[in-house]
Amino acid sequence: MIEKFLSMIMGSILLSIGIDGFLVPNHLLDGGIIGIGLILKYIWGFKVGLTIIILSLPIYIFAWFYKRSVFYNGLHGLLISSFFMDLFSPLNSLFHIPIYFDAVIGGCLVGIGVGLMLRKQCSTGGLDLLSQFIAEKLSINVGGVIFIFDGIILLTGHKTIGVNFFYSAVVVLLVALMTVCLTMGATFDKDNAF
Repeated sequence: MIEKFLSMIMGSILLSIGIDGFLVPNHLLDGGIIGIGLILKYIWGFKVGLTIIILSLPIYIFAWFYKRSVFYNGLHGLLISSFFMDLFSPLNSLFHIPIYFDAVIGGCLVGIGVGLMLRKQCSTGGLDLLSQFIAEKLSINVGGVIFIFDGIILLTGHKTIGVNFFYSAVVVLLVALMTVCLTMGATFDKDNAF
């Protein structure tokens, strides 16, 4: 239990530093609910963490009725990571580096943060959680569902607010790569898996 809590805290801190310190300064996107939260921040200045919580509510209500273990494991990760995202928002003016370094460092930090959390069966929830439900229901690969959601988010951000599609795609790919590397060989309890 302590190990899971520490992974959640460390993962949330790394995820938040990646988002606030490296993605936000150059208006880069990640995929999933975080990406939607970033789009809303760039358009209207909403707080990313609070927006993620609000956008995730319907998914968590569904999880409450569908699979409570997923609800509990995801809820803690959602609340802690959202708290740190808003706490670390002043970092967005701290680093002044070229966009390609922001994309690489930010993508790696976010991916490591997510990977640390997933290793202990907790996550930030959101669209990854919804993707798991869809994939399970339709008997398709969850990675494909996540890829479709992330692609839609990147295209939406590019078309509506002109975010850099290429560097945002680099972020999404690095998040996926780091997550895969950190969860490789991890054992997951099927009843509690996302």
